Amino acid sequence: MSRALGWVLLVVPLLVALGGPLVAGSVDPVGAPSAPPGAGHPLGTDVLGRDVLAVVLSGGLSVVGFTAAALGLAYGVGVPVGLVAAGQRRVVDEVLMRGLDLVLAFPSLLVLMVLAATGHRGAVVLVFTAAAVQVPAVVRVVRAAALAPGCRVAVEALYLQGQSWWRIHVGYVARSALGPVATDAGTRVALVLGLVASANFLGLGLPSGSVDWAVVIDRNSDALDAQPAVVLVPSALLVGLCVGANLVADSVLGRGRRTG
Repeated sequence: MSRALGWVLLVVPLLVALGGPLVAGSVDPVGAPSAPPGAGHPLGTDVLGRDVLAVVLSGGLSVVGFTAAALGLAYGVGVPVGLVAAGQRRVVDEVLMRGLDLVLAFPSLLVLMVLAATGHRGAVVLVFTAAAVQVPAVVRVVRAAALAPGCRVAVEALYLQGQSWWRIHVGYVARSALGPVATDAGTRVALVLGLVASANFLGLGLPSGSVDWAVVIDRNSDALDAQPAVVLVPSALLVGLCVGANLVADSVLGRGRRTG
């Protein structure tokens, strides 16, 4: 049951985010600000007079895109560094991990706020910062998988056979770490999504006139009583993405345990 619910909660917001812009139409103002549902705008209008339905259909692509880009960068950097940390001498491992621990010690949102206060804000900064603060945790997951007892025994056997470092650590160790990395990615979606949304709430990412779900929620929060749909609908979609990603990751992990 939870597995099916997880997929529904994950897929519905993704479909809205990816397919919505194709059918949304114009997001230019169509009426009075915070108007109730009426002809031409079935969910009413937001504080800028834009059709709420068009805004909701158009505003998910940025959230999903930023989250996917940040995750891709985090794993693109974290997986190779984790393999290097596990495969090198202890002194190299210690230097890498202690340096990454310093990054891990800083709250992610605080890093974004400091950058914004120094004039560094915008979509590109948001994506790179969200990725950078996830790298230490990704490295730890990959390193732990690569240093697992079963994996180390196989690595030692391959060394005795005269296999190259590349063949051992990329050909074997990286494949062994694929399962833990995939599971971690499922749960990390919610973390990165929450960070991206929080940054947009605070105006650290996209401009205040954006149709991004998080920006729309923040911009219309004062009009919740007059026009609840513009806040509740994108909020429900964001919550669905986070909860759905966690439920799907849990179901995949549980299936892996039963199979094992």
